[in-house]
Amino acid sequence: MKNVVAFIRPERLPQVKQELFARDLFGLSVTNILGSGQQKGFTETYRGVTEEVNLLKKLRIELVVQEERLNDAISAIETGARTETEGDGIIYFQEIHNVRRIRTGEPL
Repeated sequence: MKNVVAFIRPERLPQVKQELFARDLFGLSVTNILGSGQQKGFTETYRGVTEEVNLLKKLRIELVVQEERLNDAISAIETGARTETEGDGIIYFQEIHNVRRIRTGEPL
């Protein structure tokens, strides 16, 4: 099994979910996070005070998939999150060992 983690723009979540659900990938977790990457933030002025904002709002999406579904998951996230501008996000995945269902204790 593989754990897929993606950091995306918050406004792209509906499109990412739609792409995942269309590929029958339903089990996901979404977390609000702050972070910086290639976008490097921006400067804004509020009531005469200039402030540099370098931690931007992002979403962290996690899902665990079987090895044969990994390319489906990555493709769905890429398609849903892509805006063709800098700061679309990243995807990474890692091997998962010894997964157990809590209710029954059975290994998956």
